[in-house]
Amino acid sequence: MSSVQFNSNSFHPTDNTDTSRHTHLESLENGDVEKEQGMFATPNNKGGETTDEYTNLVKYISTYREGGRRKSTASGVYDGNDPETKKKPWWKFWGGKKATASGGDEFEVPDEWIETDIKKGITSAEVEIRRKKSGWNELTTEKENMFLKFLGYFQGPILYVMEIAVLLAAGLQDWIDFGVIIAILLLNAGVGWYQEKQAADVVASLRGDIAMKAYVIRDGGEQEIKARELVPGDIVLVEEGQVIPADAKLICDYETPEAFAEFQQMQREELDGDIAEKHVDEDGEQEEQHHGHAVVAADQSAITGESLAVDKYMGDTLYYTTGCKRGKAFAVVTASARQSFVGKTASLVQGAKDQGHFKAIMNSIGTALLVLVVAWILIAWIGGFYHHLNIATPMDSSTNLLHYVLILLIVGVPVGLPVVTTTTLAVGAAYLATEKAIVQKLTAIESLAGVDVLCSDKTGTLTANQLSIREPYVAEGQDVNWMMAVAALASSHNTKSLDPIDKVTILTLKKYPKAREILESGWKTQKYTPFDPVSKRITTEALYNGQLFTCAKGAPKAILNITNCSKETSDLFKAKAAEFARRGFRSLGVAVKEGDKDWILLGMLPMFDPPREDTAQTITEAQTLGLKVKMLTGDAIAIAKETCTMLNLGSKVYNSEKLIHSGLSGSTQHDLVERADGFAEVFPEHKYQVVEMLQERGHLTAMTGDGVNDAPSLKKSDCGIAVEGASEAAQAAADIVFLAPGLSTIVSAIKIARQIFQRMKAYIQYRIALCLHLEIYLVTSMVIINETVRVDLVVFLALFADLATIAVAYDNAHYEARPVEWQLPKIWIISVVLGVLLALGTWVIRGSMFLPNGGVIQNYGSIQEVLFLEISLTENWLIFVTRGSETWPSWQLVGAILGVDILSTLFCIFGWISGNGENPSDPADLATNLTDVPPKVGNTSIVTVVVIWIYSLAVIIVIAIVYFLLNKIAWLDNLGRKSRNAGDTQMENIIGHLSKLALEHEMDDTGKKRWHLATRANEAEVDD
Repeated sequence: MSSVQFNSNSFHPTDNTDTSRHTHLESLENGDVEKEQGMFATPNNKGGETTDEYTNLVKYISTYREGGRRKSTASGVYDGNDPETKKKPWWKFWGGKKATASGGDEFEVPDEWIETDIKKGITSAEVEIRRKKSGWNELTTEKENMFLKFLGYFQGPILYVMEIAVLLAAGLQDWIDFGVIIAILLLNAGVGWYQEKQAADVVASLRGDIAMKAYVIRDGGEQEIKARELVPGDIVLVEEGQVIPADAKLICDYETPEAFAEFQQMQREELDGDIAEKHVDEDGEQEEQHHGHAVVAADQSAITGESLAVDKYMGDTLYYTTGCKRGKAFAVVTASARQSFVGKTASLVQGAKDQGHFKAIMNSIGTALLVLVVAWILIAWIGGFYHHLNIATPMDSSTNLLHYVLILLIVGVPVGLPVVTTTTLAVGAAYLATEKAIVQKLTAIESLAGVDVLCSDKTGTLTANQLSIREPYVAEGQDVNWMMAVAALASSHNTKSLDPIDKVTILTLKKYPKAREILESGWKTQKYTPFDPVSKRITTEALYNGQLFTCAKGAPKAILNITNCSKETSDLFKAKAAEFARRGFRSLGVAVKEGDKDWILLGMLPMFDPPREDTAQTITEAQTLGLKVKMLTGDAIAIAKETCTMLNLGSKVYNSEKLIHSGLSGSTQHDLVERADGFAEVFPEHKYQVVEMLQERGHLTAMTGDGVNDAPSLKKSDCGIAVEGASEAAQAAADIVFLAPGLSTIVSAIKIARQIFQRMKAYIQYRIALCLHLEIYLVTSMVIINETVRVDLVVFLALFADLATIAVAYDNAHYEARPVEWQLPKIWIISVVLGVLLALGTWVIRGSMFLPNGGVIQNYGSIQEVLFLEISLTENWLIFVTRGSETWPSWQLVGAILGVDILSTLFCIFGWISGNGENPSDPADLATNLTDVPPKVGNTSIVTVVVIWIYSLAVIIVIAIVYFLLNKIAWLDNLGRKSRNAGDTQMENIIGHLSKLALEHEMDDTGKKRWHLATRANEAEVDD
C-alpha cells in the first residue's frame, strides 16, 4: 500500500505570502477600512502585510473563548432606533402603514439601477431615493395603521348585529341604550386594541433577535445592515452559511473582483439581445448554458425540493431566503422581497386569505348564536301577538315588539367573544415571548396546544450541543498530528458561520500544537466541497509546496469506501466505528491522498454530545402530558439507539432506509412510523415523510428544525418549531421560533399554550351560557307573564358582563394532561345545561315575588332591580365555575368581577333606571312591599340585597356541582375528540400499491407507441 508519510516534526512555520481565498473582513465590517487593509491585505489592497486563511484559522483556534449560549445565525437585537421607525405624534394616525411606496408590488427595477460598481456600491443618498420607489425589503411591513386596526374591532358578524342594535336604539329614541351599546363596542375595541398592541410590542422587541442581516458595499466600503434596508442595485456579499437576503444576480467570486468587467460585458450582451442560442438536446429540451465555472452553491430545497445544493454561475439568479452552501461572492440585488420569486408566491398565498382553524371555530359559534337569536325573537313576537303588543309603542316602555328585538339582540350576541379570545391569544403570545418563544402567528398557539407527537432533532434539543472529540483512533503507521491537521483542512474555514462539527474539529487542535504548525506551514486552498447527502463527506483540495493534497472527512463508511486499504485495516476500522457507536459516539473518518496516488486512511474522530441534564426528566413529563417524542437524527443507528436508551425514549429506533428502500408500503409503513421511538441517518426528505404519515393517521405533529433543508417539513407540520440557532430560512418557515435551547423550553411552551387554550375555552363556555340564560328567561317571561327586564338595565347587564371578563386573558389557568381540542359538542351541551340552570334560578326568584309577602323581598324592593342584581351576580360568578378549580383565580379577574358586583349592588339599592312600574305583569303581583310604584320608585332594602347575594351564591354552588359532575361523565368528556391513531387502512394499502406502479412507454415492432402499467424500479436499484 502506497502511503503519504508526514511526520509532524518535519513541519515548520514558514513565511507565506499567498492570498487567502476566504479572507475575513472583520475590521471592514466595523467600518475601519484602513485598519482592515493593513491587517488583511489582498491583491486588491494597496499594501500592508499579507495574511493567509490558515494563519487566520490558527489565530482563531488560539484566541477562541467559550461564550454564553449559541446565537441565532441571524443574531443582532433590533434596537428600534432606525430613522424610518421614528415615532409619530399621537394625533398623526394616518399613514402608519409604510407600504412599498408608490411602486408597490408592480414596481419594475430600471436597468440602470443594476449597473452598480462592486468597489463603490451605491451612496446612502441614492439608497433613500430608491427606497421611496421600491419600498422596504420585507414581505410584511413592521408597522400597521393603528387607526385602521382599531376600526377592525368593529367588523365581523357578531359586531355587525350589535351595530344594528345601535341603529335600532336610535330609532326607538332610547338614548341611554344607544349610548351604553356604543360604550360596549368602544370598550371591547379599545381594550382589545390596547392589549393586542402591548402584546405585539413585547413580541416585536424579541423578534429583533431573529432579524436577518446583510453585508453590502455602500459609499465605497463594506457595511453590515438589516436585510430589510436593502434596495435594488445594492452590491451584497453572499457566503457560505448565510441566507440570501433578496433576489440577486451573481457577479463574481469574492477573490476575483477583476471578473466584474466580464460580468458587465455579459450584461450588455443581454440588453442588446446578443446572446448565444441555447443548445437543444436530443429530447428537444433546452440545456441551460452557464458562464465560466461555478462561483457558489445554493440550497434551494425550500423552493424546489432539491436536496442537493445547486451550482450558481456568473449571471445566475440567487433567490431570496435560499441558503448559500459554498463559496463567497459579490451579487447585485435585482428585486426586493415583495417583487422576489418567493415574495410573489407569498402574495398568492395571502390572497387566499386563509382564516385558519381558530377563526372557523369562532365563526361557527357566532353563527349558531345568531341563528338562536333569530329563533328566540320569532318566539317572542308570536307571544307578543297573543298579548296584543304594538310594534314600537309606548315609546317609554320596553314591552313592545321592537324593544323585544333590541333586548334579544343585546343579550343574544356576545360582542366580547371575538375580542376576548383574540386578546387572550395575543397576551399569551407576549408571555411566550418572555419565555424565549417567538410566535410567528397567533393561531400557532392553538396548534401547539393540540400537538400529540413531537418529532425532535437530537443535537441541541435532546443533547447539550457541546460536541467534544474524545481520544481519536489513529490507523497503524499514521501520525495523530497529521490526521488532526488533515481533518482541519477538510473543514469550512469561514469562522463567522462554522458548522458545529467543523467548529469542534478545528478547535480540538488547541490540544495538538504540532498540528497547528502543519496548518501554518504554507497551505493554499484550491477547492472546497461541503458535505452533501450523497457522498456523505467534505473534501478540500489544497496545495503544499506545489503538491496537491485532497483531504476528506465524513461518515466512516463513506471514507472507508474511497480508500484502498487492506482487509485487516478495514475490519479494524469497522470494529472501532461500531465500538464508538455503542458508546454513543458519533464518528468521522479522515483520509488524504497526494496527487493521483491512492487514498490513505488516517483514522477516526469520535465525537460526543452529552444529553442535557433535564432531557430525561422532560421526556417523562412530556409523556404524562400525552405527548409522544420521536427522535430524528442524522447519526448512525447504534448511536441513536444508545441516545434513546440514555433518555428513556424507548428502543424502537429504525434506520431511515426502512421508510424508502425496505419494501414497506401502505398501512405497514404507517404502523412503523407510529410505533417508532426514533429514526437514524435521517435526511430532510425523511422528516417530511414522517410528518406526512403521522398526519394521515390523525396526529397533530410538531417538528423541530434548524437548517435550510428543514424548511419543507417545518411548513408541512401542524406546528413548525425553529430551535435556537436555526437558520433564517428555517425561522421563516416555522410557526414558532425558540431563542433558548433544549427540549424543556418546547415542553414548557406546550404547557403554556394549553393554559391559553383553557382560558379561551372557559370564556366561550361562560359566554354561550350567558346568552342562553337571558334568552331562555326573557323570552319565557315575555310569552308567559308579558314581562321583561327593562332594556336600559339589559344594556348594563351586557356592559357589566364584558367589564367583568376583561381580565380573563390574565387569569391563572391549568393545563390539561392530554392534547387539547375544541370539542364543540361538549362545549354546547355543558353551556346549554348551565344556561338552563341560570334561567331556572332567575325564575325561582321571580316566582317568589308573586307571593303576597314578596318572597325574596325583605322590607321593600323593586322587581326590576332584584332581577337585575340576581342576573348580574350569577352571570359574573359563572366564570369561576367554567375556569375550573385546579388553580386560584388571578387578582385581576377577582378585582374586575368584584368591582362590577359593587356597581350592580348600587344599582339595586338606589333603584337606578328601574322605571316607573308601568306595564305590570299578567297576572299582576300580589306583593305589597314592591317599590315599582311611587313614592319609593325602584329602591331596594339592604336586607333584600344581602338575601339576593346569599341566594345567588347558592345558585352558583349548585351549578358548580353540576359542572363538576358533567366533566366526570366519560362519554361527555371524550365527546367531539378526534381519534389520534386511526387511519384508513384500506386506502393506505391502495395508495401503497399504486406507488409501486409506473406508466411505461415503449414502441412495438411496427413502430406503434404503447403505454402500459409496470412495477416501478426500486430507488436503490436506480441509484446503483
